[in-house]
Formats: sequence, structure tokens, C-alpha cells
Amino acid sequence: MSNGTALFLGQFLRSPAMIGALAPSSRQLAAAVCTPIPERGEPTVVELGPGTGSFTAEIQQRLSGRGHHLAVEVNGPLARLLTERFPSVDVAHADAAHLGELLRERGLRQADVVVSGLPWAAFPEGLQRDLLGAVTASMCQGAAFTTFSYIHAIPLNSARRFRELLAERFEEVVRGRTVWRNAPPAFVFHARRPRL
Repeated sequence: MSNGTALFLGQFLRSPAMIGALAPSSRQLAAAVCTPIPERGEPTVVELGPGTGSFTAEIQQRLSGRGHHLAVEVNGPLARLLTERFPSVDVAHADAAHLGELLRERGLRQADVVVSGLPWAAFPEGLQRDLLGAVTASMCQGAAFTTFSYIHAIPLNSARRFRELLAERFEEVVRGRTVWRNAPPAFVFHARRPRL
């Protein structure tokens, strides 16, 4: 077990509702979640709940030095690990509910892409609404939002409520293919054009 995986598991055991998984996401899930990152230009990419950096590494590879990558992690030990592992990433040890303020502090107007590793199905309705409201308020008109859900969470009321909230907040929501090479298997939601 790598140091990052051991830290992730330890943080999960301390706060399972905030971490939401026993292990970091696979490379296959990271690739599926990060597909909206544009191949050209200088995009502002926001990553929510990066954990140990599975999505962070994929985002960095796709950006290849372009744009601005802001990773927002509420967990202190994980934020420190990210800062050490990815010195070129702008890591904010902060709550995603303050996304608009975090962007303004950096002189960034809005996000072009928001990639989320947050455990949405583990959150109560009020928190889901507050966080997704902060996300959509911080996105440009044609921006993309991606997140994922574990297949075992499909029947949960909180997961169903989150899917309904996505449809309410975005003009287009598409459920992607199931990524079986992840523990546990997961599928991706691709959402575009936030309703502001």
C-alpha cells in the first residue's frame, strides 16, 4: 500500500462521509471524468475533492502546462500531500462552498471545467444544494461539470436526489459508461451549460 493510499484510507476511517471511498479512484475512472478538459487554450480547471490526486494527475497531463488548475480540498492532510506531489497545482485547503471567493482571490473570473471527486451521495440535501449552487455560480456559460457515482449507490435516495439536482441545474446531463476497472465500479455524469 502506497503512502498516499494509506493516508486516504486513514482519512476515510476518520471521516467516511467526507471522504466517501475506501481507496483512491483508478486511472480509468480519472480518464473518463477528465474528458471535458479542452485540448487547446488556457482553461481554468477546478477540481473539487482531489483526495490523493488520481484526477489531479490526469488533469495535469491533459493541461500540459496550460491554463490554471485549482484543486480545492477540505481535508488538511490530503491538501498537504497534494501540494507536495503536484507543486504546479494551485491547491486550496478550503471548502468547495467558497469556490467563487477562491476564484476571485486568484484573479480568475469563472471556471471552464469543474471536475468533482466529492461524494455527492453521502451528502444531505442541503449540502448538495449549497455545493452545487456554488459550483454553477462559478462556471462560465458553456462550462462543463463532471462527477461520478458508484454503481452500488444508484438506488439510494440521496443519489437519486443528486441526479435530479443535476438536471435542475444544467441544461444537459449525460450519464457515461460504467468504469468497471475501479473499486468499486463507477459511472460518470457529464453536465454542460449551467442554468445561472
